Amino acid sequence: MKSYKISEILYWIIAVVALYETFNIWNSNREKAFIFIIFGLLSIFMALFRRHYRKKFKKREDPSK
Repeated sequence: MKSYKISEILYWIIAVVALYETFNIWNSNREKAFIFIIFGLLSIFMALFRRHYRKKFKKREDPSK
């Protein structure tokens, strides 16, 4: 279970870095900025997806929760 949580945190870190880079390069290179936006949004989606399945697996292991 710990690896699911670590990967979820890594996806959030990737999203923050990608969106930070987007704001830094927005005026100089818009095409590259859009690539970082896509990576940021994809990372957010993956973090939420991993969270959903982590909770689902936890509930399956311990039905009382």
